Amino acid sequence: MYLPTAFRQDDLAELHAQIRANPFALLASAGSEGVQANHLPLLLEPEEGEFGTLYGHFARANPHWRELQGGGEALAVFSGPDAYVSPGWYPAKVEHGKVVPTWNYIAVHARGPVELIEDPERLLQIVSRLSDHHETGRPQPWAVSDAPREYLDTMLRAIVGFALPIRRLEGKWKLSQNRSAADQAGVRDGLTASPHPREQTLAAHMAQEG
Repeated sequence: MYLPTAFRQDDLAELHAQIRANPFALLASAGSEGVQANHLPLLLEPEEGEFGTLYGHFARANPHWRELQGGGEALAVFSGPDAYVSPGWYPAKVEHGKVVPTWNYIAVHARGPVELIEDPERLLQIVSRLSDHHETGRPQPWAVSDAPREYLDTMLRAIVGFALPIRRLEGKWKLSQNRSAADQAGVRDGLTASPHPREQTLAAHMAQEG
């Protein structure tokens, strides 16, 4: 990922928080069939390894997992809030007019070797933890154990799990840090006034960074 110093995010807690807030990742890898990419919900276990470990699963019918046999490396991309930035929000537009549009966003890239998991009990642990994580806080949380075990066994045979111990973790917080304080405030105000929650969230991040 192209990572200018002004936009670089190295705080591990912040990186982990973004992964947890945006767990639906793009998992990409290169193999004999070229580059493959799939959209998968991933679970972060932050205490496992230097940067944490990601867990997920493929449908067995998905050929992507076969390209990762033997510990192939994969890249998980977690996309946070993003927004178009209008030049009209910059006070600099009135001053000299030398402004152009851009895009602000938050993204985290996690890279590491993939360990495939086909053992039924380990698979059950993965899907149980993943479901428990997303059911937390619901009035009547569903649990994997609510389903008949015979049915679960059938479903588990239809997936291949994986662990991805993170070896390299990068974060990019592109929040107009390369603009003047006045221009940053203009962008923040413009995003705050947006009717779109995603853009309002990005404005809140700008306020935190400021």
